[in-house]
Amino acid sequence: MDIEEIRAVLGRLGALVGEHYVFPEVGAEVRDRLATAVADGRYDELRTPEELAERVTADLQLGNRDKHLRLIFRRDGLPDETDPAAEEAHWRRRAELDAGGMARIERLDGNIGLLEIRPLLYPPELAGSAVTAALSLLASTDALLLDLRRCLGGSPDQVAFICTYLLDSDEPVHLQDLVNPGDGTTRQFWTSAYVPGPRFSKDKPIWVLTGPATFSGGEELAYNLQQFKRATIVGEQTGGGAHPRRGFKLHEQLEASVPVARSVNQVSGTNWEGTGVTPDLTVPAEQAFAEAYRRAAEHVIGLPAEPERNSVTDEARTVLGPVAVAG
Repeated sequence: MDIEEIRAVLGRLGALVGEHYVFPEVGAEVRDRLATAVADGRYDELRTPEELAERVTADLQLGNRDKHLRLIFRRDGLPDETDPAAEEAHWRRRAELDAGGMARIERLDGNIGLLEIRPLLYPPELAGSAVTAALSLLASTDALLLDLRRCLGGSPDQVAFICTYLLDSDEPVHLQDLVNPGDGTTRQFWTSAYVPGPRFSKDKPIWVLTGPATFSGGEELAYNLQQFKRATIVGEQTGGGAHPRRGFKLHEQLEASVPVARSVNQVSGTNWEGTGVTPDLTVPAEQAFAEAYRRAAEHVIGLPAEPERNSVTDEARTVLGPVAVAG
């Protein structure tokens, strides 16, 4: 990239932040600070989009620490958001290659379900059928481990769709609002009165696995289940990105990521921005699965005995081992 191209990209970036950022006064300050840095030649010696993205992102987040406010380097390029057909085709293909984000679906010993969602929570129109298939397969398990340790974000609509299965409420539940100060609008997110396939019974426990890489939409899913007391969060503090963003193509390999709204959970009245989701059981992320699985096995062993369940109970005992069971 030459100096003129860099300055053009950053001029557009500053204008977008000033126009769309969730907190207008902060957006104006960031825009002006970026313009001063450009005028002072701070980025003139950089030559690659990757170098530019790294330095500018650090500068954008000074003071506000908003991890959604970024200049993102996309090695493989990105579609033009002004071409809806191309953008949809891009994300549809991504969702197909990622199995709709349903990375791992398994019945573990003890009739314990495991669902790992990564890298993204794709929108229901692209991956709703994958969610339905995954949760339908796991509906008859006696406990669920929901692994979000590598879930980097995604669609709040998909979060609401998944919550419909897991909250298992007779009536729609108001989960959260997205408040956009720029245009004065508020969008509400509710669970649905109907979803295809069986729901995961509210009488069955859920453990959600989190880590530092859990971010944005992944955090929203964990936070909702925690706030509505539907799940126990196990692992480490999450990344702390609650402001939904819009992406703008500035260059073939550079995307402006600009937070445009504020999340408001209907239980807490706030969100996880800057703090992350705090686990109920804090353990290193790499130990979260073992801890959650152990607790799920204890739950299964404690269920009423019945002939059909005998082998399942024996499977659960193998998870705990003879010493743990005896204790």
